[in-house]
Amino acid sequence: MKNSLETKLGIFAVLVVLAAWAVVETLGGLEMLHGGYRVSALFNSAQELKVGDNVKMAGVEIGRVETIVLTDQKVKVVMKLHPDAVVKTDSKAVIRFTGLMGQNFVAIDFGSQTAPAAANGAVLETEEQPDLNAVITKLDAAATGIQNFGKSFTGDKIDNLLGPLTDFVKQNSGHIGGAISNIENITAQIASGQGTVGKMIYTDQLYDSALGTVTNLQDAVTEVRSVVNGVSNGQGTLGKLVTDETLYDATTASMTNLNQILLKINQGQGTVGKLINDQDLYKNAKLSLQKLDKMADGLEDEGPLSVLSIMANNLL
Repeated sequence: MKNSLETKLGIFAVLVVLAAWAVVETLGGLEMLHGGYRVSALFNSAQELKVGDNVKMAGVEIGRVETIVLTDQKVKVVMKLHPDAVVKTDSKAVIRFTGLMGQNFVAIDFGSQTAPAAANGAVLETEEQPDLNAVITKLDAAATGIQNFGKSFTGDKIDNLLGPLTDFVKQNSGHIGGAISNIENITAQIASGQGTVGKMIYTDQLYDSALGTVTNLQDAVTEVRSVVNGVSNGQGTLGKLVTDETLYDATTASMTNLNQILLKINQGQGTVGKLINDQDLYKNAKLSLQKLDKMADGLEDEGPLSVLSIMANNLL
C-alpha cells in the first residue's frame, strides 16, 4: 500500500513538473527569466501571433514575443530580445509564418550599418505581410471561379461555339487546302534560295556587300577621326588656322589696323579721306566735267583741221 501511494505521488510530481515546463515554454521559455532589452512594433493585424512566439533575425532566434495589446487602432507587439542581439533604429519588423501549418514569428531585418543601435523601449518600423487567411480565401474564390468557368462549357455550348467554325472549314476546305499548298510552295522556294527573299537569305553576295559597306564606313570614320585628331594637334593648314596663336594675333592686329584706317578715312584724314569727305574737291571735279562736256559739244561743230589746230594751240 505504501509503495503504491509513493508511486502515485511520484507520478503526480512528474506531471506537475511537465505541466509547469509546458506553461513556461508556452509563455516564452526560461528566457523570460534572463536579462535583455525590449523593443516594440505596431501592426495592423497580429495574424495569429501569440505570446512566446519567436523573434528572428536572418533565421536566427534573438528573442520572444512578450506581450500583445491593442492600442490606438493598432496591435502593439512588445518583444524581449537577447542582450547580445543588435537591432538598429531603422530595422523593420514583419510578422511571418514558417509554413501553412507552422506558427507565426516576428522577423527583424539588419537595418543599415551606419544607423545607431536601438535602445530599450525603442519602437521599430513595420511592414505588413499579406494575411494567410485572406490569401487562402482568394485562392478558394479563384478555384471556385475556374470550376464554374469549366462547368459553363457543357457539350451543347461547345457545339454552339465550334459549330459555325466547323461549317466554315467544311465549306471552304478547297480554298484552305490551296492556301496551305501555296504557302508550302513559297517556303520551299525560299528554302532553295529562289526569289528575292530566298536570295537575300541564302546568297553570300548580299552579305559580302553589306560587310564591304560596313568596312568602308568604318574606314571613313577612322579617316575622319584621324583628320580631326590632326586638326586638334595643329597639323596641316586647317590645324594651324585653328590652333596657331600667332595667326590669331596677326589677324587681330590686321583688324585693328584696318579699323584705324577706316576711322581716319571717315574723319577725312589722308588723300583717300579728303577725296571722300572734301566737298570742294567734289565741286571742282564736277565743274571740270561740265567744262569738258561743253568743249566736246563745241568740237563736234568744227572740222578735223580746226580740231587739230585748237588742240595744238592748247598744247603749246
